[in-house]
Amino acid sequence: MIAKQTNQKAWFMVLPVFLVVAFSAVIPLMTVVNYSVQDTFGGNQFFWVGMEWFRDLIHSERFHDAFLRQLLFSGIILLIEIPLGVAIALAMPKKGWGVPVCLISMALPLLIPWNVVGTIWQIFGRVDIGLLGHSLASLGVNYNYTQDPLAAWLTIIVMDVWHWTSLVVLLAYAGLCSIPDAYYQAAKIDGASRFAVFRYIQLPKMQRVLLIAILLRFMDSFMIYTEPFVITGGGPGNSTTFMSIDLVKMAVGQFDLGPAAAMSLVYFLVILLLCWVFYTVMTNVGEESRKGGN
Repeated sequence: MIAKQTNQKAWFMVLPVFLVVAFSAVIPLMTVVNYSVQDTFGGNQFFWVGMEWFRDLIHSERFHDAFLRQLLFSGIILLIEIPLGVAIALAMPKKGWGVPVCLISMALPLLIPWNVVGTIWQIFGRVDIGLLGHSLASLGVNYNYTQDPLAAWLTIIVMDVWHWTSLVVLLAYAGLCSIPDAYYQAAKIDGASRFAVFRYIQLPKMQRVLLIAILLRFMDSFMIYTEPFVITGGGPGNSTTFMSIDLVKMAVGQFDLGPAAAMSLVYFLVILLLCWVFYTVMTNVGEESRKGGN
């Protein structure tokens, strides 16, 4: 038996890019780590404080509130966008002229920059000149995202759903298009219902792309900054002050570099941990479902 030889030449092509990316990522990370264990009073003079900023952060009510708001927002976004994206993908045509029309329509919101999206919805929701705000006021609905926390949350959630559901739709649609017709023909012969086809054919085949969609949408929603900052600035009060906004306020507004660096590291580790949990759970569920199917 001849052993199969693996061509390792591709690594020489990837290695320069990998080194550049690693170099550009490690230096900022080490700078943040350096700031997180020191304090400064200006004049480029730093004083060693050790783990003091991390201890303060763990016991900080401000950090706890921002973290819970961020977690709640990401949970709501996933619960809305993933099922909605799958439903839209299932309703899209698989053949004919409607395919490019639907794909282009779904891709349009993704092409709009984040700050422009925030500006659009800031104007759209204004009671005096915005189409949404003025229409709701004309109908007698008390809607004002600058004064009502609930209205501010609804505006940001609807804005994010409008902007990013298309990503889930495109990923789910790609997963659906990759399913061979033989599966549908076998299901038709067996007399399977529409729900049975979705449950036992389409959903398992979309599992990988849905995992990617969940991870991408979780990371994006957990790091969201530009859109809510443009729309509400973290208000009214602190009702929409997510971790990203609170971090920028601490670092830029208050110039507390040490606490901000400690918070950014904790922020980074939380995202990595939660993404790892998502990936592990969904991968294990997929393995169990495949074993059960066999």
